[in-house]
Amino acid sequence: MLHAGAAFAVPAYARQTHQPCSSCHVGAFGPELTAFGRVFKLNGYTMKVGDEVDPPLSAMMVESFLHTGQLQDPADLGKPYKSNDNFSLDQASVFVAGRISEHAGVFAQATYSEVGGLLGWDNVDLRYARPFSHGDHGGVWGISLNNNPTVSDVFNSAPAWMFPYMSSDLAPGAPAAPILLDGIGGQSIGVTGYTQIDGAWYLEAGGYRSLSVAWTNKVNAGYDGKLSGVAPYARLTYTHAVPNGDFTLGGFLFDVQRGAVGEDANGRTIPLPGPTDDYNDVGLTGDYEYQRNDHIFTANALYVHERQTLNNTFLDGGSTHLRNTLDSFNLKGSYWYQNTYGVSLAQFVYDGSNDPALYGNNGSPNTQGGIVEFDYNPFGKSDSWKQPYVNVRVGLQYTWYTKFSGLVHNIDGAGRNASGNDATYLYLWLAI
Repeated sequence: MLHAGAAFAVPAYARQTHQPCSSCHVGAFGPELTAFGRVFKLNGYTMKVGDEVDPPLSAMMVESFLHTGQLQDPADLGKPYKSNDNFSLDQASVFVAGRISEHAGVFAQATYSEVGGLLGWDNVDLRYARPFSHGDHGGVWGISLNNNPTVSDVFNSAPAWMFPYMSSDLAPGAPAAPILLDGIGGQSIGVTGYTQIDGAWYLEAGGYRSLSVAWTNKVNAGYDGKLSGVAPYARLTYTHAVPNGDFTLGGFLFDVQRGAVGEDANGRTIPLPGPTDDYNDVGLTGDYEYQRNDHIFTANALYVHERQTLNNTFLDGGSTHLRNTLDSFNLKGSYWYQNTYGVSLAQFVYDGSNDPALYGNNGSPNTQGGIVEFDYNPFGKSDSWKQPYVNVRVGLQYTWYTKFSGLVHNIDGAGRNASGNDATYLYLWLAI
């Protein structure tokens, strides 16, 4: 299965606007947006300078090396990977990204990953947007057609844009997370309407429906069950200007009812009738951005509380309890010098109700740890080589676990410790 990943600095937008990547992106590369970048996205990717007709195409490649604290089972990783010290082509993507008309624009990504060997669709965001004014107030309103809740968001506390922006599918990850964190990404289609007023209040609301199994098979998006009707989604934020930056507080609401999956006589995945598993997510977010001269500091926080009523899973014996809760907390701070040298430090916590049938081991989803990353972005500035046609990042990331599935030692019953999942990840990220 191909999972939707983070979106990125796309050189096609730089060519369209005649702006360096650093105008829209913190660090001149990657998905972290500046205030100008947020405005560009809210206005539907339509800002354009000049009369040139450039094809709205870009491409991206990520090659990496991964080392984990303890050996992994090669059978779990698949061929051609070994138990440790693996090189991998994590992503090779093609983008259609740019202005369609005066008020419409697009961001669409197709991605190939060597892990799994699949080519499929990634994040897609098709927008229509218009400015408005009324008396002393003004802003922008728009409509987004997209395939992943929160992909339409402009803040990096949103799960679709949350740090780490690059990671390896070969590395161990948290065993459980709220459904808002990419639980239906690529498997659904949604329409949301949004408005930002006076650059301060932002409101977005809409809903998502399941795509057919036939379609998700064609785009290699996986299929985890059919949504019952429309899954409502809402987002509210307030941004306050502070010296040399801004501070934002906000929240999410997301409610999903999803059915079970099975197989037909030919072994093909099909949705099953019957009761649904219900997930109700409430999220709180905070974002801060400071920029002065050569220095940029950003911070992002996301807390999600999920209430689960596992009607189907419980009846099928897949959970010990009918009702559970699951919580996640993610916090990240970054510093950039001259939009070239960056360091980020993050903490993550996933915890919730004990449920032995659902989580195995001691029944706890409690997983905690942190991430530190060092980045070098030599291009993306107004005076960079081949600007705006080439951009690159070299990143060194270390992830550590203080607890995994509720345990510190012997987390799998075979002697593996939580620290055995620690991962050193070195990557080269190229965009053209």
